[in-house]
Amino acid sequence: MKILITGCAGFLGSHLSLKLLQMGHEVVGLDNFYTGSRDNLGELFDYSEFEFIQQDVMFPYHQDCDGIINLACPASPIQYQRNPILTLRTNFLGSYNALQLALERNCRILQASTSEVYGDPLTNPQVETYWGNVNQIGIRACYDEGKRIAETLFMDYHRMYNLDSRILRIFNTYGPKMQLNDGRVVSNFVIQALRDEDITVYGDGTQTRSFCYVSDLIHGLISLFFYPADINYPINIGNPIPVSMLDLANEIIDYTNSKSKVVFKPLPEDDPKLRQPDITLAKKLLDWSPKVTREEGLKSTIEYFSNLIETKSR
Repeated sequence: MKILITGCAGFLGSHLSLKLLQMGHEVVGLDNFYTGSRDNLGELFDYSEFEFIQQDVMFPYHQDCDGIINLACPASPIQYQRNPILTLRTNFLGSYNALQLALERNCRILQASTSEVYGDPLTNPQVETYWGNVNQIGIRACYDEGKRIAETLFMDYHRMYNLDSRILRIFNTYGPKMQLNDGRVVSNFVIQALRDEDITVYGDGTQTRSFCYVSDLIHGLISLFFYPADINYPINIGNPIPVSMLDLANEIIDYTNSKSKVVFKPLPEDDPKLRQPDITLAKKLLDWSPKVTREEGLKSTIEYFSNLIETKSR
């Protein structure tokens, strides 16, 4: 297939592009480098089947393709809160333009949504039928509500035009190709530990997240995209094993042999206390579940950041 990937220079987009190329598909990658990195594209150009187009998804585009995977959007609080209106516009207009192209090409399209659509959940674990608990006027709303409206668009295009539109709800994911200034918790903790700096834990550290290693996430995404029957409803993909932020910090200190100490700061506004996916649907329909343990994944991520910091310091 010839697959169009928006946000191809990002953390997930670059991993996904490489995996699809390795599977023998053609990939057309779109990115405007707002948060994506040119460095992530390097090995993709080793493949003649890869084509890159510098494009802002907020503006209409036309491209020959057999399928579309829409990943374009700032994904960490630091990134998406930097320009909340741009984040909202990217979610709505980016999804709209991708859906219009899918309609034009009569092809399958997958939306990379997020566990943030559940907000600060009142139920745990989070199942796909849960409507969420989102503060629509809070500082995280540009991302939370932006992804929710994208899901609405995908469902309405399916209902109005019978478009094969699929929705993947991604829970916290980590691994190589995250950026030093990414602002996500795993990268923050690892970088602070490698530099023997204080590790910043917000709140009392008892809030939990469930971390999925990137290779597992990409496997789940590809399984959903290529599933032979229609799945026109959201599917959770993530690691169902939760860990507290304090325990995660201590694990990373241990794996890095760091001299770092944990320091506590106030919990940011609307920061969710719980995040844990119910992956029953993914197991049943896609025969998918994560394989990489947190210890394996963290050690691989630590090695990546250690090499990256060393390279940057030269």
